[in-house]
Amino acid sequence: MGALSGARYAYTVSDEISLLFDPGFWMFGRKLEKLVSVSAGLASAGFTLESGILGHFDSRVWIGATVEDVADYFQWRQADAGRSALHGWCYWTLRQDGATRQRATEALSGLSTAGKNELLHRSGVNFSAVPAWQRRGIGLWGDRVEWELPMRREYRELVVRLAGWRAESTIGA
Repeated sequence: MGALSGARYAYTVSDEISLLFDPGFWMFGRKLEKLVSVSAGLASAGFTLESGILGHFDSRVWIGATVEDVADYFQWRQADAGRSALHGWCYWTLRQDGATRQRATEALSGLSTAGKNELLHRSGVNFSAVPAWQRRGIGLWGDRVEWELPMRREYRELVVRLAGWRAESTIGA
């Protein structure tokens, strides 16, 4: 990830990207305002160059103080991606079936994960067969673009390894 040489790992889903920086990362003197203002452009350029896919991202900064914080954050981002993907597939399935925005939104309000999967199943969609990158996001590290990220404990161990920490130093995996 040459454009962001301090990033050890990037996780992206939709127009969002999460970057894991080395604790010694010192770009712009680690000034928060400067990092926020330019990181979206740098991430967009780096992603586009490395993956060959046009990418554009927004930017926020989150600081994790411990190994557990960082691993929890990336696990949460991946779980949120799955929830959002399932909801999005349901919404657009309903819209393609003729539902208005309001009707589709109402139909999904309060619907459980099982209910959403059943809704898709009735329309001939097996959410588990949707490509992994659409359900879990994409990971980038070194010169690698990973379209099929692992889940749960395996994903946590990957994040810990890429951060340069020992996997056994994490708790609550």
